[in-house]
Amino acid sequence: MYTAQGTLDRTSAIQRYGPMVRRMASQLIGRLPANVELDDLVQAGMIGLFDAMTRYETDRGAQFETFATQRVRGAMLDELRGSDWLPRSVRRNQRTIESAIHRAEQRLGRAPAEADIAEELGLPLAEYQRLLDDARGAQLVHLDDYDDDGDEGFLDRHVVSSDVDPQEILGDSRFRHALVAAIEKLPERERLVMGMYYEQEMNLKEIGAVLGVTESRISQLHSQAVARLRTQMKQWI
Repeated sequence: MYTAQGTLDRTSAIQRYGPMVRRMASQLIGRLPANVELDDLVQAGMIGLFDAMTRYETDRGAQFETFATQRVRGAMLDELRGSDWLPRSVRRNQRTIESAIHRAEQRLGRAPAEADIAEELGLPLAEYQRLLDDARGAQLVHLDDYDDDGDEGFLDRHVVSSDVDPQEILGDSRFRHALVAAIEKLPERERLVMGMYYEQEMNLKEIGAVLGVTESRISQLHSQAVARLRTQMKQWI
């Protein structure tokens, strides 16, 4: 790993830590929309790895792998922040699904099944599932929820200070309790998917293998679960 001069050997480091970069990119890509390319994340991660090699100092005490992991992850997130990684179409599809879930809940007086939501949208079930595929990458809280982009935004629904931070909301104990209650109301299969994905940190393919369905189907269930949670947590986001 080190040259005779005591510096990191770049070739050895790439051979040793290159697979780590790809593994980190693969884990991250499962949480992002389909328009994000794995190779773009890997390339950004490799830049982070090179930066770690340049900046790492053995006398700081931290292991190189720990230091490099932080740099690689940071470089990938910077790449995402610098690009339009969450297209407006994803948010638009998500809002469409959320509205349909809300209307179906009001009409039925219970949590709507997938077929109920499709009916509310006036779509065949397969078409609704394609809409769920297109909503891949949707998150419970978006930074964009706090911006006024012409649609009804957070500031239109709540009178708050201009420095509201999503991280503060996530740290609010009332939010956490409300979120736990909303998760408990999810249909069993969606609750299992969320648990395996966020608590056990399994990827979509692994969850699919456990539940005996395709990776695409797990992605649909995840998108639908997020939409249900956002509907239940509307006062927060």
